[in-house]
Amino acid sequence: MKVYDGKDIRNVALVGHLNSGKTSLTAASAFTSGATNRLTRVDEGNTPTDFDEEEVARKITIASAVASVEWKRNKINLIDTPGFNIFTNDVKQALVAADSVVAVVDGVAGVEVQTEKTWALAAECGLPRAVVVNKLDRERSDFDRVMESIQNAFGRTAVAIQLPIGAEREFKGVVDLVGMKAYTYTPGGDGKGKEIDIPPALADAAQTAHESLVELAAEGDDKLLEEFFEQGTLPVEHIRDGLLAGLRDGRIFPVLCACSSNNIGTDRVLDFLADYMPEPGARGAVKGRLNGQDVERKISNDGPASAFVWKTVADPFAGRVSYFKVISGVVKNDAHLNNVRTGADERLSHIGALIGKTIQPVTELRAGDIGAVAKLKDTLTGDTIADKASPIAYPAVQLPEPSIAYAIQAKTRNDEDKMGNGIHRILEEDQSLRFYRDAQTKEFLLAGSGQQHVEIVCSKLKKRYHVDVELHAPKIPYRETIRGSADVHGRHKKQTGGHGQFGDCRIRVSPLARGGKFEFVNEVFGGAIPRQYIPAVEKGIIEAAERGYMAGFPVVDFRVTLYDGSYHDVDSNELSFKTAGRKAFKLAMEAAKPALLEPIMNVEVQAPVDYAGDLMGDFNGRRGRVSGMDTKGATQIIKAQVPMSEMLSYQNDLISMTQGRASFSMEFSHYDFVPSPQSEKIVAAAKAARSGEEEEEE
Repeated sequence: MKVYDGKDIRNVALVGHLNSGKTSLTAASAFTSGATNRLTRVDEGNTPTDFDEEEVARKITIASAVASVEWKRNKINLIDTPGFNIFTNDVKQALVAADSVVAVVDGVAGVEVQTEKTWALAAECGLPRAVVVNKLDRERSDFDRVMESIQNAFGRTAVAIQLPIGAEREFKGVVDLVGMKAYTYTPGGDGKGKEIDIPPALADAAQTAHESLVELAAEGDDKLLEEFFEQGTLPVEHIRDGLLAGLRDGRIFPVLCACSSNNIGTDRVLDFLADYMPEPGARGAVKGRLNGQDVERKISNDGPASAFVWKTVADPFAGRVSYFKVISGVVKNDAHLNNVRTGADERLSHIGALIGKTIQPVTELRAGDIGAVAKLKDTLTGDTIADKASPIAYPAVQLPEPSIAYAIQAKTRNDEDKMGNGIHRILEEDQSLRFYRDAQTKEFLLAGSGQQHVEIVCSKLKKRYHVDVELHAPKIPYRETIRGSADVHGRHKKQTGGHGQFGDCRIRVSPLARGGKFEFVNEVFGGAIPRQYIPAVEKGIIEAAERGYMAGFPVVDFRVTLYDGSYHDVDSNELSFKTAGRKAFKLAMEAAKPALLEPIMNVEVQAPVDYAGDLMGDFNGRRGRVSGMDTKGATQIIKAQVPMSEMLSYQNDLISMTQGRASFSMEFSHYDFVPSPQSEKIVAAAKAARSGEEEEEE
């Protein structure tokens, strides 16, 4: 692939709901432009951007991929993004590399949940947006109905610039409402239309739609508006000028027609991207930090080289592959750039443009372009690589914490040895995952955006790294505490044939505020207990507290005051006082009203306003407390505090309650008392589990 200047580059993200045809449209564009030699299909598992074996098996896009195509002396970097809601974080990262967005909408279903979400993300990024109504060859597809759906979701400035010729199986072409020309296609052909006159049956509809388009194009410019009022229309060149300005200002959202599976309308989509979508430099300067100062850097070939790494792919054969966007300067093959975060020198050998997993070699990439390079040593997603003399750092995308965690366990010892390395490689390419060990339950936890997200990771572990693992619901990290105070006497005395054991201590136990953990106060006077034995008493109490009293959960938020005791000159030792401390602790727990604590989570749900009542009622049923509500457009934001034990199945329940139109995030808040009915069940279950383990050991 040849080298392109910034003015001839278009970086376009394809977003939309699952199964709207983003990957098919990318594949059709690659074939029509000559980047691939045949029309590939998702069902056949051979599309350029769905190359991961999980994507092929599941027939969905799991991670963003790039297909760089050449069209009309332009290079168009198409970023095919996931349409499944649990991979929204991947879309967020892809939008950093894009300069414009095309929402792909199903010709039957119209605007769906994920289309609305990704459209809102693109709006937050200030990206120009257009819509392609895809799959117009399907049974029950209806362009007029879908246009109504689009305008209801995105406003009346979502305007058709094309009309379909034919419907359902008879869909065979498009009418261009700007130039008032028509194009027909051979189904499954090369994607290049044959120009014809507008069919008589569509003449009136096309004229009406053309007038609406002209009026909207004129609205944003006083001169165009004046010309429109004087002449009643605008010449084609001025319509294009008005559309171009409206698109880039975010006032107009053009709507196109296509059928990617039959390669109908693909050339018109590519024409639109080349003619109307902005070049990278049109977005203005990019914010960053240089030597501790906030700065802005223009997307220009002039100045020191810098590039932002927006995605990492862990390829089991090629190693780590970094996708980057050149922000400033020119990145040449075999260039040396510094990782601004780590300070490491990185050699960019064999840089190239992307067609899915294939890296096509180029000699250099100029400002605004997207490329890839393999085997950078220390560079990960969100890093900036830049000229050592000007180490500017661009901000990484802030992703929410994972909403759900599962306990993960290797099936065999051999799998256990390989599991950590495999997960670490996957974490490099998916920053929305977390992998950690719970200090209390001793379980390894894998946290992601949803159950299927975590299951896909496990499948990748097996297929890529040959590691078999099992998933199960995590143990809830309950804790124990006390509600009252106690004053007890703990004595350990054991006489044997030789030296005996003797330890004697008196302690007062009292509760602390939540989060107080543990305090040990020494008030022994007069040498009642020698100083060297006092730490042993504390250690015995700590060990006993870790084992728990009611159900084997750690005891927290209590203070122990050691105020008296006695010792024996010969029989006393550290072990004796440690044992005395353990006995004193158990006696204190009996008298100090022990209670169970459970983790309480801060939960935030974003859902359409219509579902607010049902969601709040559901929280009440989960022993939750709604702490706040806010409205953002048509979205209701509900904040609540809910016990962790009640949230294990929440994602699937939320999907059912809202038809998948809601999302949630969750993080730990604090510990609080478990109500008596639940507490009794938890204690009984814990005791039964412990007795079962003891029987197995016997």
